[in-house]
Amino acid sequence: MLLYLTKYLSTMYSGFNVFNYLTLRAILAALTALVLSFVVGPWMIRKFTERQIGQQVRSDGPQSHLSKKGTPTMGGALILVAIAVGTLLWADLQNRFVWVTLLVTLAFGLIGFWDDYLKLIVRNTRGLIARYKYFWQSVAALGCALFLYHTAKVPAETALYVPFFKTVAVPLGFFYVVLTYFVVVGTSNAVNLTDGLDGLAIMPAVLVGGALGVFAYVTGNSVFSNYLGIPYVPGTGELLVFCTSLVGAGLGFLWFNTYPAQVFMGDIGALALGAALGVVAVIVRQEIVLFIMGGVFVMETVSVMLQVGSFKLRGKRIFKMAPIHHHFELKGWAEPKVIVRFWIITVILVLIGLATLKVR
Repeated sequence: MLLYLTKYLSTMYSGFNVFNYLTLRAILAALTALVLSFVVGPWMIRKFTERQIGQQVRSDGPQSHLSKKGTPTMGGALILVAIAVGTLLWADLQNRFVWVTLLVTLAFGLIGFWDDYLKLIVRNTRGLIARYKYFWQSVAALGCALFLYHTAKVPAETALYVPFFKTVAVPLGFFYVVLTYFVVVGTSNAVNLTDGLDGLAIMPAVLVGGALGVFAYVTGNSVFSNYLGIPYVPGTGELLVFCTSLVGAGLGFLWFNTYPAQVFMGDIGALALGAALGVVAVIVRQEIVLFIMGGVFVMETVSVMLQVGSFKLRGKRIFKMAPIHHHFELKGWAEPKVIVRFWIITVILVLIGLATLKVR
């Protein structure tokens, strides 16, 4: 919105032309989301506390988690508001990629909100029944995939690019829709599984989101994309504003979510953040790089799959508890140690992902 205002003001004073620079708008979007989180966060936590919208704790989990019972939850609403405001204020709202990413993020947030609402307010311990949750996730993801497929303007938008190779690009055709569906839904649920310790999910989401912002910027720039040997997709640069809004909102939320957490994000935040990362990765054609950079999310998901599969097939568990962060807790690692080490792993994986920009 402010982009159009500054364009109008630039006709009267040329100094406002500085707001046409994407990098400046991205920085302002991050600061807007961050400041909004700082301002709204305490009020939101207070309201959740007054209404007793608090965390439910598994009795079979680590004993150290019993003290978390009653901690205000659904703080992901703060993240979504900050992302939306930062994006709407500073992004080019005529850009289709901005709108599809923002709408999918909010749609998955709505699904997570309903799940949290049933668990925390209605006191239905099951929450939203799994098949209904996956159904609505599928509707949102398929809607996104079909929109991107039918509005694609260049072949690069629907080809699969393999990192570390300049010339490997596999035309996907309609299989692009299938791939997009699995990336969006898979990433959404992977982040949700990771959200089990204070700050464990939000910092990797911030790091991966920031890195995807770099990919969005260079993918939408014909000079940089040609120099780096990556696909050029016109219009993706504006996703940098969305990604920096995510970074600002995430860091603002982490201020309150860091150990010991004052608030948890709940499904409303975890499902939305995962979907956002998935959509951006698909648009900038970096699904495989997302798999690398989001290795912590992948590890958490695979640990659950292995645990469930092993128990059903052999009647034995592989881990003391899944997702795997609980396994390390039950082995005696202090919660902050698990969190920080998973953050360090994510930093390493994100650097590897960014290295694919040059190593081709």
